[in-house]
Amino acid sequence: MAQSQTVENYLKTIFQAQMALESAGALVPMGQLATALGVVPGTATTMVKALADSGLAHYEPYVGVRLTPAGEKLAALVLRRHRLIELFLVNVMGMSWTEVHDEAENLEHAVSDRLIDRIDEMLGRPAVDPHGDPIPDPEGTVPTPEYDSLLTCPIGASVTVSRVSDQDREFLQFAENHDLRPGDVVRVEERSAAGDSVQLRGRNDRRITIGARAASKVLVHAVRMIAVLLVASGNLFAQLPSASPATEPFRITDNSFLVEEAFNQERGVFQNIFGGVRVNNSWAAAFTQEWPLFSQAHQFSYTVAFLNDGDENGVGDTLLNYRYQVMMEGPGRPAFSPRVSLVLPSGNSARGLGNGSIGLQVNLPFSKQTGNWYWHGNGGLTWLPGANATFRQGDLAVVRRDALTSPFLAGSAIFRLRPMFHVMLESVLSFDQSLREVGTARGRTFTLSPGFRGGWNIGDKQVIVGFAVPTSWSDTASTGVFCYFSYELPIGKKS
Repeated sequence: MAQSQTVENYLKTIFQAQMALESAGALVPMGQLATALGVVPGTATTMVKALADSGLAHYEPYVGVRLTPAGEKLAALVLRRHRLIELFLVNVMGMSWTEVHDEAENLEHAVSDRLIDRIDEMLGRPAVDPHGDPIPDPEGTVPTPEYDSLLTCPIGASVTVSRVSDQDREFLQFAENHDLRPGDVVRVEERSAAGDSVQLRGRNDRRITIGARAASKVLVHAVRMIAVLLVASGNLFAQLPSASPATEPFRITDNSFLVEEAFNQERGVFQNIFGGVRVNNSWAAAFTQEWPLFSQAHQFSYTVAFLNDGDENGVGDTLLNYRYQVMMEGPGRPAFSPRVSLVLPSGNSARGLGNGSIGLQVNLPFSKQTGNWYWHGNGGLTWLPGANATFRQGDLAVVRRDALTSPFLAGSAIFRLRPMFHVMLESVLSFDQSLREVGTARGRTFTLSPGFRGGWNIGDKQVIVGFAVPTSWSDTASTGVFCYFSYELPIGKKS
């Protein structure tokens, strides 16, 4: 069958409809298809039969239609053209995200795959279009991330708008006017079943009320800020470890902000660390204090978090950390210092300031110097056996509890420009498990954070300051600023 504009429109419409079906393998009703395409049922049936004869669809009379694998691939490539064109029109041509859908409907049938590949490359291989819809790859594979909507996400938690499912221009303008574009951070304060409405808190503490139907079209993810990593990593360092004899030791080795180093505090020295991050209208801060226990082999520390999501603010969960120096760095071997942390539920989970569960975190940090470079690698997980979140069911607030396990990997590279000034690049990949209204879901977040660190040795004390610009990608990207301050001094000395 020739791939005409009409054929492509049918394939795309069937494909999008079947992706929205709850049951895998279910058929798209013919009446629904005809309504979506603006044709009478008889016309839709004639075209669907032709698609079936060509091997692109499976049709059951009086039941519905579903694409075959060959039809799904062709439909996905039409979607790929459509969504890349939308992003091109917004990012390059400067058009509004509210007006590009209709333009892309026309252009998607006229451009070649070669041109689409060049557009994809020029835009940096984007994952989503301006509305947050996932962009299929050149092989026709469509990512299927899981979302909450503003009707199902936890009450009181900050969420990031990831996708707006209604492409109607008026609805997109409505979303823009109510701070509901992809990337915006909002907080659901209340849902009213009687009023059929949802109350939100948006940018600059703005109060917003929208209807339940509109809320169902705004898909969101929980805010996975760098702040979570800040609290999870907990131990940010400014030690002076041994290094390979063939290389000059770094004068400061508190190199990483988000990536833990494999060096305990030296005997007789303790450290006070403050780190803060701001992303959109939310911020978080953490204070950590590290103490050696009798020798450098054993170290105790604690981390207290402070959170503010634009509305709620207060103390977050607390970590009590123990780390054992298994191996010091030497020729041909890295330093290795595993850590185990007790998570205390000091944050109010009902207000979105904690997980509401005692738990454990384990991390395995390695560190190795090569000339003017220092390399750090981490692998670990956080386990919360009784995490809880509040969901609204009608006028009732229902608290769900479940066990959550969230593994993570991290690495950093530090380059010594001057003895007391370093530039750095850190990365963190986390696989966060979160509560849903029914069951749990796992998301993936990648963070890349360039920054720098400098310091001064003042007698037997050391002061370190640092700055970074972390960017996180899950389904949308968010960029923040990170500030760091450390003060290290001998035990028994006054500051």
